[in-house]
Amino acid sequence: MQYQPHPIETAHITLTAEYLKLAEILARNSHDVWVQQRLDDGWRYGPQYDLTQRYHPYLVNYNDLPDREQHSRRVTVSETLKALLSLGYRVEVRDPTSPPSLFLEDQDLAVMVQGLTRSAELNLSSLLDLRREIIRIQPRSSDIYRTFGDALLQLGEPLMAYDALAEGLRYWPQDLRLQQLLALALARSGSTVTANQLLVQLVEAGQKDEETIGLLARTHKDLWQQATDPTIAAMQLELALQRYQQAYQQNGSVWTGINAATLALVKGDLTQAQTLAQRVRSRCLEQLTAPVLGRGEDYWRLATLGEAALILGNCAEAEDFYGQAAAIGQGRFGDLSSSRRNAVLLAEVLGLDTDRVKQWFQIPKVVVFCGHMLDRPDRPQPRFPAALEGTVYRAILERLQKMEVQLGYAPAACGADILFLEAMRELKGELHIVLPCNREQFIQDSVDLIPGANWGDRFDRLMQDATEVVVASGNKLEENDVVYEYSHRLLYGLAKIRADQLGTELIPLAVWDGKPGDGPGGTASTVTNWRRWTDHVEVIDLAAILREHQARSSLSLDVALQNGKTAAPAALGNTLDNTLDNTSGHPVGNTLANSVSYGVSHATLTSCDISSREIRALLFADVVNFSHLEENQHGPFAQHFWGEIAVLSEQYPILMKNTWGDALYFVFPLVQQAGEFALALCDLVQSIDWSTKGLPAGLNLRIALHAGPVERTVDPITGQLNYVGMHVSHTARIEPITPPGKVYASQAFAAIAASEDLRQFTCDYVGQMPWAKRYGTFPTYHVRRVLAGL
Repeated sequence: MQYQPHPIETAHITLTAEYLKLAEILARNSHDVWVQQRLDDGWRYGPQYDLTQRYHPYLVNYNDLPDREQHSRRVTVSETLKALLSLGYRVEVRDPTSPPSLFLEDQDLAVMVQGLTRSAELNLSSLLDLRREIIRIQPRSSDIYRTFGDALLQLGEPLMAYDALAEGLRYWPQDLRLQQLLALALARSGSTVTANQLLVQLVEAGQKDEETIGLLARTHKDLWQQATDPTIAAMQLELALQRYQQAYQQNGSVWTGINAATLALVKGDLTQAQTLAQRVRSRCLEQLTAPVLGRGEDYWRLATLGEAALILGNCAEAEDFYGQAAAIGQGRFGDLSSSRRNAVLLAEVLGLDTDRVKQWFQIPKVVVFCGHMLDRPDRPQPRFPAALEGTVYRAILERLQKMEVQLGYAPAACGADILFLEAMRELKGELHIVLPCNREQFIQDSVDLIPGANWGDRFDRLMQDATEVVVASGNKLEENDVVYEYSHRLLYGLAKIRADQLGTELIPLAVWDGKPGDGPGGTASTVTNWRRWTDHVEVIDLAAILREHQARSSLSLDVALQNGKTAAPAALGNTLDNTLDNTSGHPVGNTLANSVSYGVSHATLTSCDISSREIRALLFADVVNFSHLEENQHGPFAQHFWGEIAVLSEQYPILMKNTWGDALYFVFPLVQQAGEFALALCDLVQSIDWSTKGLPAGLNLRIALHAGPVERTVDPITGQLNYVGMHVSHTARIEPITPPGKVYASQAFAAIAASEDLRQFTCDYVGQMPWAKRYGTFPTYHVRRVLAGL
């Protein structure tokens, strides 16, 4: 009879960085204990296991063990620690002032991160904990940055990976692997042209190894898929195929070989495609039987076998191999997305059902959320009384499970927002939070609304668990301030950027009563904006939940009165049911059966009045080397340089123009107009030979873009319209760090551009940049025009 194991349930336990470090120490120790026992029993090292002679190949240093053996020891120790935690135990350091061995050196930490990437324990939370440890130890080699950046890429976090890799390159600027991974991070984040330029520079500098050439081929493939001009598309496709073939011929690597096979099929050369695919398939099957592979290597072999099967016309085998790869690669959204792109490409070429192929991969959807806050005690008509908390929570949880999402973007106000984030946490999803204003003011205005409730504690826990917290504006100045609308637009844009990076669907979800809201930036106006940008919005009907609750409460009251109980609740719909669900901790309520999804044809909501604070696109520009002008050049500068810009500006709907000295400050109604003008301004300045105007030939501009709430006012001295506020200063701090002749933008500008699906220009991530005058370090983007034909 075969034994059926029953290990302690540990699926709900996630090991923190400290426990992961402890697991690595204990794994090494357990190996040394095992080796010592074998040596004491008379065993010796031998290249092959021999029971008679007592030879064993694993009587070596832990670092010399095959990856699978190291992984096995880590899993055993990690599961033991998780079992202890699941049983309610915890590990404490006897002397907290001097923990003996939990702080590892950078080499040990690199080995630990590498082991983590090959195990089922790889998750973003653990990596972010390790990131803090990396900062603490200030590594002395580039290995830790390589491994850490690669792990973030596997999880589908190219922007975080870019920041980590860029930091490593500050210390090791010539490290080839860091440069290769940085290019991959750029490519996966959508900055294809920048990635291509970086890799071309490496090749021109003499780096013609397989990895560099293969990554360069990948960027040409991306440029082919982005091209709209048939001539440019054909050129990029040919370059991609040539580079993949060049890389494959160096040492026959499976990843460049399978990509060459795929593109050969795209070009119509079935014979070459299938010949290459068969060679790659044979090599992959050989490598899968090798005893030294880890989970990461196994994933790519299985995914490559799936791709080869598609090329060879075996759809069933492709589904099987891709299914095995997806099982190994759970949570590694970057790797899964990369594999799915090629599989869908092949499906389109072969005429297969692309929806079926997409289902082979476990890439979750991204959800962006908004919903009503819990009713304040003084609300005249109930909308979301506290008694509905449990019902709404269950409705949210069930909808998320149905939609198969793992990445959630939301504010964190008491009520629907916090319930959504708690539901995402229960599903072990990523939490991305955007606060409209600073934390203290937000808690006062939108969290601590119910006396005696625990919303503040729940908010604090969610903030600790969040993958990312973005503060849209520093302050909220008035009751119906536009910072709420601004934060929701930023939220949607960030969610769309992430969905585009992963090649997955973005789903807007609202808990809404279907009525016009109380002011700008609320649920109603947010849904209205969503419907401008997408055809479908998922809605959980709060009004229907309230009606059902009131009907049940009325029935309960009638029964109570019939039984002689005359004490009626103070207000139907505001009574609190304190019975808690034993598993979720939320008040019990029936799941709404008739929650509905509204399409784009649903009635447009009433728009709210516009206040004096408006969301506008802002541009700052500064003339490079203006201080070097001679006295007699200031007149020609005003006449010609400013004159040319004045003519250009007449072609755009600019709300306000201002200059002082060498600076420009323009305000635009929309992000699209600001972006197009900034790029036209760049082209104009660089297209004119200023020496013919009596000016220095190298005159240029640094241009910065941002978008945010600003105060529209009239300057009491000039009598002219002006826009002022913190976001104006925000824009001004970007301009000094912008390279001459370039346009840089804030994360907010890039997010709003993404939310509106603008195609006239693109925003390429350039990293966490320190802005001028010690303003802080912020995500920064390079705005560039989409190349002709792309």
